[in-house]
Amino acid sequence: MSAPKVSVVVPIYNVEKYLRVCLDSLVGQTLKEIEIICVDDGSTDSSKEIIREYVKKDARVKMIAKEKNSGYGNSMNQGFDMAGGEYIGILESDDFAEPTMYEKLYAAAHENSLDMVKSSFWFYYSVPKAYNEKYEVASKGTEKRTFCPAWDFDAPMEMVEFFNMKPSIWSAIYRAEFIRKNNIRFLETPGASFQDTSFNFKVMALAGRVQTLREAFVHYRQDNEGSSINSQSKVFCVCEEYAEIQRFLETNPFNRGMLECVANRIKYDAYMWNFDRLSPRFRYLFVERISGEFMDAFENGTMDREFFEEYKWEDVKKITEDPIGWYTEKALNQPGYSTKELLQIKQSISYRIGRGITFLPRKFMGGIQSVKDDGIIYTFKLACKKIVGRLLWKEIPRSR
Repeated sequence: MSAPKVSVVVPIYNVEKYLRVCLDSLVGQTLKEIEIICVDDGSTDSSKEIIREYVKKDARVKMIAKEKNSGYGNSMNQGFDMAGGEYIGILESDDFAEPTMYEKLYAAAHENSLDMVKSSFWFYYSVPKAYNEKYEVASKGTEKRTFCPAWDFDAPMEMVEFFNMKPSIWSAIYRAEFIRKNNIRFLETPGASFQDTSFNFKVMALAGRVQTLREAFVHYRQDNEGSSINSQSKVFCVCEEYAEIQRFLETNPFNRGMLECVANRIKYDAYMWNFDRLSPRFRYLFVERISGEFMDAFENGTMDREFFEEYKWEDVKKITEDPIGWYTEKALNQPGYSTKELLQIKQSISYRIGRGITFLPRKFMGGIQSVKDDGIIYTFKLACKKIVGRLLWKEIPRSR
């Protein structure tokens, strides 16, 4: 067999229900010079046996069988290390691809010497009946235009929009030499989720030649109950991914600059999404952590207003300056808490101690940010107004 043009890595763990559909979509690709690397992460169902069937039937199918489950990141790194293709793709084992996917992606990548080419995809629902919903990664103006994500955008919010699109690392192919030259790896955290986040950011930060396509190929399954998208137990996994992005930026100072501001902006959106999916008992723990991260970003000057919509900028300031107050207001609009329970929280000793401990840092950070945003005169007037207002409030007689 000739050298593969594309190696496709398929991470697998207990997906016997969907695996045949996935592998059939790969062996049936119109691009014949393809390598299919199945990485089984210690499955306890019949996934291993299904993979072996395909290995016997098609020489292009290869298998890495791990005895113990070591996580998605480790599986992806092992698969990428084995890949012998000019380009590397990914297909999740519960998804499936259109027959022309890798032929068309390879043609675009090879003809234009791209580091990455990314296509649109379909959200796929199989119940109550099968249907697809398209997600576009390119507009008419950007489709098939070669650009560098880190340098070629004219405005901060254009950059945010591109970096903030769904990672969908499986709707793209990557030049193997580019991946290896830059040592782009997945974060290996056993049991974690969202490990496409830091990988995707690193690729877009380092890629010199990128294209996006409006055509969709992958059917991204939404009704797999075992998928991490429905899991509420992994509270801080997304934080680990952004910590990895920060480590990456610190070791790549040439790429730091605006990208650190972009990273903090998309981190805000990711954290808000994660907050909404957590069960109530985990939410304040999460807010406490992210408030500290945002404060660090404000202090080192990498939280920039130009990368935020106005209402999001006010929101991130509120989380930073007064996490307990933000959480209490947010909880009023979240299922799982009653007004009585919130009142009990606000009257608790731990709540009052927390408010007292954070009082000076909150006021100090709020003052600094207000000066930056609105100027020293406005900040001074606002502080005076608040002081006078509180003094008058204390003098108002209360009904007994």
